[in-house]
Amino acid sequence: MSRRAIRRRRRRRGGLLIAVVGTVVEGLALRRRGYGLAGEVVVRCRDGHLFTTLWVPGVSFKALRFGPSRFQRCPVGGHWSLVTPVTLAELSPEEQRLARERRDLRIP
Repeated sequence: MSRRAIRRRRRRRGGLLIAVVGTVVEGLALRRRGYGLAGEVVVRCRDGHLFTTLWVPGVSFKALRFGPSRFQRCPVGGHWSLVTPVTLAELSPEEQRLARERRDLRIP
C-alpha cells in the first residue's frame, strides 16, 4: 500500500472518530440536561412557540445543527428559527398538550 493510501485511510478514520465523538458528546449533553436521547422531542423556537420534532443526536435532515440548538422551520409560526429542546417538567399540562398537537414534518 502506498504512503498516499495510508494517509487517506488515516484521515478517514480521524474524520469518523470526530463524528462519533461529536455524536456521543451531543447525546450525553442532552441526557444531562434532562432531554431524551432521540425520538420525538418538544422544542421551543425563539418566538416561544412549542412543537414536537424528531431529534436524533448527530443527525439532522431538516435542520442545521448548532450544538444543543438547531436552525429549522417552526410549523407554528411558519418562520425559520433557532430551536432548543424543552424538558416536559418545565411545561404545564396545557403546554405539553399543545406541543404534542403541533408537529413538524416527519421526514424532509
